[in-house]
Amino acid sequence: MTEEEIISSAWWVAHAFLDSGNHDIGHIKRVFRNATLIWEKEGGNLFAIKLSAILHDIGRPIENLTGWDHAEVSANITKRLLKSWNVSSNIIDIVYDAIYSHRFSKGRIPQTLEGKILSDADKLDALGAIGIARVFKHAPNRPIEEDINHFYEKIIKLPNLMYTETGYNLAIERVGVVEYFLEHIEKELDSEDR
Repeated sequence: MTEEEIISSAWWVAHAFLDSGNHDIGHIKRVFRNATLIWEKEGGNLFAIKLSAILHDIGRPIENLTGWDHAEVSANITKRLLKSWNVSSNIIDIVYDAIYSHRFSKGRIPQTLEGKILSDADKLDALGAIGIARVFKHAPNRPIEEDINHFYEKIIKLPNLMYTETGYNLAIERVGVVEYFLEHIEKELDSEDR
C-alpha cells in the first residue's frame, strides 16, 4: 500500500469507530488540521503525524464500554493495523508513542516531536469557540456553574501544557476567546442574582 492508500484506510477506520459525542469524526478532522498546522512550523514526520491524528481516539467506544484507557487501546489497535498495512517499524513506534501519550490527564509525556504535535493539536480542540461548544455538549444536563468551573480547572490552563512553540501560540489565541466568554457569562450570571 502507498502512503496515500494507508491514510485513506486510516480515515475509513476512524469513520467506522467514531460516530458521535465530543470525540466524533469532526474532532478528528480538527485535530488533523491542527497537527498539520503545527507541523508546518515545527517539522517532524508528516506521515506519522497524519496517522496519529486520524487514529488517536479510535479506542473511545471501547473505553465507554469497559472503562479501559482509550489512549492505550487506540495505540494498540493502531499498532496492529499499521503492521497489517506493512508500515515500517520506525513509523509504527512513532505513531504508537504519539497516540499512547496524547491523553495529558494520564501524565504521560510524548517521547517524539510527532507525539508532542499530536498532544498539542488535541488540546487545541478544547480551546476557542469549538472548545466552549464541546464543554457544553459534553454534559448537557450539568449546571452552567459546573461548566464554568471546568473552564477554570482545566481549559484555561491548556496553553501552559503545550509542548511546541507553535502549539503554545495557537493556544494563547484561542484561550483569549474562552476568557472573553467567561468574563461575559459571569457578568450575565451576576445580573441574574440581583
